Amino acid sequence: MDSSDALRQPSLAGVPLSVLDRSRTRSGETEAETLRGTVRLAQQVEELGYHRFWVSEHHSVPGVVGSAPTVLAAAVAAATSRIRVGTGGVMLPNHQPLVVAEQFGVLESLFPGRIDMGLGRSVGFTNGIRRALGVEKDAAEDFESQIQELLGYFTGTQKNHPQVHARPGEGLRVPAYVLAVGEGALLAASLGLPLVIGAFKGEQELLTLLERYRSSFRPSAWAERPYVVLASTVAVAATSDDARRLLLPEAWSSAYSRTRGVFPPLLPVDEVLRIDMTEKERDIFEQSLRGQIYGTPAEVDAVLGGLVQRTAADEVLVTTNTYDRGDLLASYGQLADLAGSLVSR
Repeated sequence: MDSSDALRQPSLAGVPLSVLDRSRTRSGETEAETLRGTVRLAQQVEELGYHRFWVSEHHSVPGVVGSAPTVLAAAVAAATSRIRVGTGGVMLPNHQPLVVAEQFGVLESLFPGRIDMGLGRSVGFTNGIRRALGVEKDAAEDFESQIQELLGYFTGTQKNHPQVHARPGEGLRVPAYVLAVGEGALLAASLGLPLVIGAFKGEQELLTLLERYRSSFRPSAWAERPYVVLASTVAVAATSDDARRLLLPEAWSSAYSRTRGVFPPLLPVDEVLRIDMTEKERDIFEQSLRGQIYGTPAEVDAVLGGLVQRTAADEVLVTTNTYDRGDLLASYGQLADLAGSLVSR
């Protein structure tokens, strides 16, 4: 390759790409169809050369059926063969660390070398959900000790419950990732764990957090060096307007939920465009589109590729929702082309 070829190479070339799917329902489909759609999407992005496929945990949220991530991860792993499978993430305050260790021990035993353990600190967003889960709002304050206990079940060093062992789990090495917001980056650094952080933050705040993460990182048995996964919503299409259209169903769902308290299924783009929004709804709708990365392949390469270079991110985790699954897959395909994922298969 000569120097002129190098100059033309996309900024995203060689960057590992992964997908987080939240199992968002579409208007007119059943929840069973939504879950099967998640499994099918995993198979499709595996063929595109994506590195990981993660599923999420949400409880009692209309329009989202990703409520049991380790169960869904098992279905995804069984339906795929190469792609890494994991959670983005298991909300650790909702669970006992022993149970989580056992669940991931089972996954790793059945699908060795392909399982990731993404861990978050959120709890149910209403009092009723928290009561149903048996946790209080302050349960997230114990996140660090919960992670330490969880990891201790894998190493056999946890001391909270002497003579208790994870079977299976103990002796296995399931890669652990911290899903961080703000100061969570420092927690990941202190524990020596890879970091997953959203690109929707203001860039200067993001750069500051990453600098603090890297400078305070303590190598551990789980990671020898800092590792940053940049999470972002990304839409790619033939034109910038077409790419923006892909984001409209989720933008309307956000506006609807924030004005009515219910998160609805995704609607077709044309239906969203016909909605007569109130001024407040329109403001939220437009606000939800800010910070999203969308455009033609060249435009996305410049914006997302530039962000990856400035943050020195090791990987990009894409979480994009739209009504039409075919359009979503096409967007993922064009993004894979930019990163060269097809070539790397």
